Amino acid sequence: MTPEPATATTRPERGIDPARAALLVMDYQNGVLGRVADGEALVAAARETIELVRGRGGQVGYVRVGFADGETPTGTMGRRIGAEALRTMFHADGLATQIHADLAPRDGDIVVRKKRVGPFGTTDLDAQLRERGVDTLLLAGISTSGVVLSTVRDAHDRDYHLIVISDLCADPEPDVHDFLVERIFPRQAEVIDRAELGDRLA
Repeated sequence: MTPEPATATTRPERGIDPARAALLVMDYQNGVLGRVADGEALVAAARETIELVRGRGGQVGYVRVGFADGETPTGTMGRRIGAEALRTMFHADGLATQIHADLAPRDGDIVVRKKRVGPFGTTDLDAQLRERGVDTLLLAGISTSGVVLSTVRDAHDRDYHLIVISDLCADPEPDVHDFLVERIFPRQAEVIDRAELGDRLA
């Protein structure tokens, strides 16, 4: 079945109030960046955008995935990752699950560690955002078909206004990235690039 084209109502051209917005930097961790092309360029672009959002008075939140001892996921996810990967590249204390050093969080930032693909179900992210009065999420993440897709679906149901920053998202399969940002995400989110974000932040 061919997806319906996005409608104009999904892209209202309005300013973004930084006081009510949070940039979510999702899965920009050492073990994930190597799965996409130009990971270092993505880090540099994300760093610039983090500084932009901070400078305009917005919140910055970080999401990473990792499993501590005793947190081995069951079911499909556990089988897909595998026991050895859980002990190595997905261990919560391992270097692979740490946020890239060039994007290190600062005091006062939101930082959560998730145990599923999406950032809400196994963390207190929603509560932390609500406590700060955030109702608009600026999404940057790896991968587009993983954490970004899950976040768009879940956060839309939680009534956040969503803005996907297309050039801060990447996927191991570039054609999948393109399909999502062009055909799927605009149904529930605005899709813009970093240049437009700078213009839109009030």
